[in-house]
Amino acid sequence: MTLERGSVRGEDPVDYKLEAVVIPVSDIDRTRHFYRALGFRLDLDRSGEGRRVVRLTPPGSLCSIIICSDVGSAPPGSARGVLTVDDLEAARSELLARGVSPSGISRCEAGFSYATFCDPDGNHWLLVDAVHLGS
Repeated sequence: MTLERGSVRGEDPVDYKLEAVVIPVSDIDRTRHFYRALGFRLDLDRSGEGRRVVRLTPPGSLCSIIICSDVGSAPPGSARGVLTVDDLEAARSELLARGVSPSGISRCEAGFSYATFCDPDGNHWLLVDAVHLGS
């Protein structure tokens, strides 16, 4: 079923804002430390009913990540994410200074530059030059 603009309520569709993305991990403390060392803001660290949930937000972002160890069928290391930055060289240098080993900067056929890095579980992040994405 395809919905066209305004076809449900006779007006513009409801805005959907991406709030958070779940990142499966094997060791919450280790991963929390990793993202905090990258400058992610700690928004929540709560335990209850045998489960722990940690929510972190990258600097300048409106969308957060949620790390937890029991994410159903998603194994640790299976997440893929994209972070956009205004200065890819500076962001890559900052990652290196914080102990992360990003890839070198590459340019894809679509015309934008990027680098990659992984968290301790192997969840992959694509670090993209926002200037060439039109962000």
